[in-house]
Amino acid sequence: MKNQLVLVLDFGGQYNQLIARRVRECGVYCEVIRYTTPLKEIAARKPAGIIFTGGPNSVYDEKSPHISKEIFEMGIPILGICYGCQLMAYTLGGTVTTCTTSEYGKTETIYDKSSALFQNEELPAQAISWMSHTDYISQAPEGFTVTAHTENCPVAAMECPERKLYAVQFHPEVNHTQYGLTMLDGFLKKVCGCTGDWTMGNYAKTAIADIRKKVGDGRVLLALSGGVDSSVCAALLSRAVGKKLTCIFVDHGFLRKNEGDEVEAAFADKDINFIRVNAKAAFMEKLSGVSDPETKRKTIGEEFIRAFERESKKLGTVDFLAQGTIYPDVIESGTGDAAVIKSHHNVGGLPDYVDFKEIIEPLRLLFKDEV
Repeated sequence: MKNQLVLVLDFGGQYNQLIARRVRECGVYCEVIRYTTPLKEIAARKPAGIIFTGGPNSVYDEKSPHISKEIFEMGIPILGICYGCQLMAYTLGGTVTTCTTSEYGKTETIYDKSSALFQNEELPAQAISWMSHTDYISQAPEGFTVTAHTENCPVAAMECPERKLYAVQFHPEVNHTQYGLTMLDGFLKKVCGCTGDWTMGNYAKTAIADIRKKVGDGRVLLALSGGVDSSVCAALLSRAVGKKLTCIFVDHGFLRKNEGDEVEAAFADKDINFIRVNAKAAFMEKLSGVSDPETKRKTIGEEFIRAFERESKKLGTVDFLAQGTIYPDVIESGTGDAAVIKSHHNVGGLPDYVDFKEIIEPLRLLFKDEV
């Protein structure tokens, strides 16, 4: 069976998560990875396709993210978006030039309906795309065909089907681009050969089996906040390991009115080991005089871990720490050249020393609605 994985290489674009989410909407499993990921590692995962994200940089800036030409020789279908489109052109010998007239926003775009990206009957020969660029491709690389253009952008899309290389200057992942999801679907199904039958339906079954195998006879300590992520994580862990799981709810004193009592009421009467730690005083002391938001997050993250360690020592040996980390937490905490939107306490706040064998994060690759 053909691998149904598609990898999104992040070149610093603000829409990296959205691209991955749109690919999953097409029924294809997708992950975001750094553009600096070694090509051997990418090849080992045998992806059905690769997507280059956009980004705010210019390909002519030495400090901008670039990639080895070898990736285009791997035989893996590639779709370049915005900066990813320009990078493909530049790396393969095309010409990228500063725009006389920059394009930003909704733009009338003319499509070549013979392209695999634009063949869908619903997609007209002319429609609105969302542009955001100050450079543009003035000449496509040798062997490429121009498949879309606008009034000010002569190469709004290009392709070399023989090498399975495709690129669009606009953003098909945003709602402002008409039929954008249809274009992505065309790349995934017609070019990459994906079947589009990946769903969340069997995820719980797989996750439970993986947890059970990893934990074995060990014991698990879950950081339970009472929110959706940690609660779903608790449900998966409970089904997987039963009473080997202990959920610790750290009430740090910053919750909504009566929320601590509501969390306790929701979990205390279930067939689950539940412990509430009233730690308001300890958190207040640690945060006294701290005003920087990042420092606060990391201070809270470390205090969470310390609270878990103190509680776990009362329980005896606990082998695994579980967390309800989800995919946006991981991505937003920074991937190479991408801007750090925020460090998440499940990702950026872990101290160097953690007294557990391993961290278990069964939701780490899921978006919020998938959780």
